[in-house]
Amino acid sequence: MTYTGAIGWACNKVVRLIVRGLALSKIHPNVLTFLGLVINIGAAFLLAVGQFRWAGVVIIGAGLFDMVDGRVARETNRVTRFGGFFDSVLDRYSDLALLVGLLVWYGSINRPWYVVLTALVMTASVMISYTRARAENSIPTCKVGFMERPERVVLLILGALFDRMAPVLWVIAVLGNLTVVHRMVFTFQEAKRLEEAQLRAPAARVAERGR
Repeated sequence: MTYTGAIGWACNKVVRLIVRGLALSKIHPNVLTFLGLVINIGAAFLLAVGQFRWAGVVIIGAGLFDMVDGRVARETNRVTRFGGFFDSVLDRYSDLALLVGLLVWYGSINRPWYVVLTALVMTASVMISYTRARAENSIPTCKVGFMERPERVVLLILGALFDRMAPVLWVIAVLGNLTVVHRMVFTFQEAKRLEEAQLRAPAARVAERGR
């Protein structure tokens, strides 16, 4: 087993133990989701006062709740449609809370360009989620593009822990908005393909009857 494989195995084992313990405690998965939001708000406050490294640690803690809420729901047979919706909504609030914390910090130290950069990241974060949700009203799935929520959270953690938030924001701003464009192009192509298939179906039925 490789080192990375061993680390992955150990982490997965720890997560399974946590899930089992939470399942035995009978805590509702939606409560875990809400606690993740509360912890992220705490991290946002730390970002707002410039305590980036501590914020990175707290975001990791919040990420743990994000990892286990769905597993606890499956373990306790509490998977519901509302649970998935609730999780998605609170994820958006968590993302925006962290970025608002950065907006407050850069505004307080008079860095207007970083305020604009953070606003671009905020826009990308919202639009990545929106384009997928809206696209999937027209096509079966639209889970394309690199900069999804896990990647964004990991980058924010790295930026906070190593005090390299500005480069991280540039990466998310550029790749995040490219992900939005990618999803728009993908949806256009898939929607066109489905529309053409629908148009061909009646013609095929008419041809079949004529035989």
